[in-house]
Amino acid sequence: MRPLTEAETRAVFEKLGRYIGENIQLLVDRPDGTYCFRLHRDRVYYLSEKLLKVAASIPRDRLVALGTCFGKFTKTQKFRLSVTALDFLAPYAKYKVWVKPGSEQSFLYGNHVLKSGLGRVTESTAQYQGVVVYSMADVPLGFGVAAKSTQECRKVDPMAIVVFHQADVGEYVRKEDTLT
Repeated sequence: MRPLTEAETRAVFEKLGRYIGENIQLLVDRPDGTYCFRLHRDRVYYLSEKLLKVAASIPRDRLVALGTCFGKFTKTQKFRLSVTALDFLAPYAKYKVWVKPGSEQSFLYGNHVLKSGLGRVTESTAQYQGVVVYSMADVPLGFGVAAKSTQECRKVDPMAIVVFHQADVGEYVRKEDTLT
């Protein structure tokens, strides 16, 4: 487990910035202590510095996971955000999308959000902006990328895609073997 390099930190913060903007600082400096990001086997973990000090006594080859996995680096060194980061992104999300109860299941199966399933959307959401997807009961379901801006969503066809799916809580069941 090692600290992120400059390029890795930039890639992680750019991806997080799409969803929570300047609130990244709130992830690191929390009231219950200081938290940090660490890399282990191409996965980025989010953990407290107290836990990091305790883990220093464990050899790297025996360490499986530590803290919360926020995502992983692909072989081409692009950062892919994981659904396990949803609980930390949702409270700080700048742009949100609420889906109707009939479309929740479709989204949780890994499908994009259509205009017909859109309940509400945050005002001034730009096209290709990272959004957190909520149910109408304000339960975070996952995250994605806005395919259309807020203004375009009002005029578009009901079967048009408005949010591209990236991750959802249904992945806990679908990909339980690979999530750490």
